[in-house]
Amino acid sequence: MEQLSLPAYSYKLKDSEGKKFILDQVRRKYVVLTPEEWVRQHIIHLLHTHLNYPLSLMSVERGTKYNTLQKRTDLRVYSTEGSPLLLVECKAVHVPITEATVRQVAVYNQTIGAPFLMVSNGRDHYCWHVHNETKQITPIPVLPSFQEIGL
Repeated sequence: MEQLSLPAYSYKLKDSEGKKFILDQVRRKYVVLTPEEWVRQHIIHLLHTHLNYPLSLMSVERGTKYNTLQKRTDLRVYSTEGSPLLLVECKAVHVPITEATVRQVAVYNQTIGAPFLMVSNGRDHYCWHVHNETKQITPIPVLPSFQEIGL
């Protein structure tokens, strides 16, 4: 897999039926190792190990309804009270982060209502804070740690 600009970690891989699998720390099972999954697992590691977000408050590929369409979000993190806290959209390294990518996560968040958003392809990472009352989205240089959010 490709080198990412995210902290390295000791991931667990296995081969089965000619495919590679990686251990998903959130779902606690091996999943097919795709370029997008490679990025997602590194983001999970960053959030959990470096920013102290509990794995128990994360949800991977969760369904959400937008208008009449059923969509799936890559990664959600919840507060200790169970409300959405962070919405992450992961792309493969070779997929550039475009305005359409950012719009995708913002549109999903209209239904979800998380105060923090992140988009990453493993090399480029963008984060935003969504202000509660105004719904104004402000770019932020890095995501706050779980403790900094005050939950």
